[in-house]
Amino acid sequence: MDGKHRTSAELEAALPHLRSAPIDHGVVDMIVRRPKVNERELVQQAELDPAVGLVGDTWNQRRSSRTADGSPHPEMQLTLMNSGVIELLAGGRDRWPLAGDQLFVDFDLSAEHLPPGTRLAIGDAVVEVSTQPHTGCNKFVERFGLAAMKFVNSPVGRALNLRGINAKVIQGGRIRVGDVIRRVVLMDRSR
Repeated sequence: MDGKHRTSAELEAALPHLRSAPIDHGVVDMIVRRPKVNERELVQQAELDPAVGLVGDTWNQRRSSRTADGSPHPEMQLTLMNSGVIELLAGGRDRWPLAGDQLFVDFDLSAEHLPPGTRLAIGDAVVEVSTQPHTGCNKFVERFGLAAMKFVNSPVGRALNLRGINAKVIQGGRIRVGDVIRRVVLMDRSR
């Protein structure tokens, strides 16, 4: 994309394609660790851990404005973003890590499909969709443009979770690029 940001019209025109993400099961397209602020490390496999999130990532060292004491938010250990959305915003895969998310997945992340509390199996791990919204920051605007920020945070963008979702690790395990991501069906034990 050569640093050119998408226009509002280009973004709106892509909505039908973005709505066609797989719902039964998807695929992990990219795993990104953030070893330091503004640093990215692409890995083919990683460990998810309930205490630290993505092992080697700095989530557990990052302050949060959403906790009373500024500590890392426990429901924001991991961020997932739809691969089609980041491809639209960033262009080539080399720019995807600039979004700051750890997992890029070809999967429907909409609120209708994955409401908070939904569990997802990824490789050997299980994560749970958080109630915490993922909305972007000033760096997102710098890297992808104001139109992109407005698009992902519009009513349609929020309903589809185009900026992505926050999650926490429920069951640790190894994940790999190419792993299937799918909803975990929980048994109703009340019967």
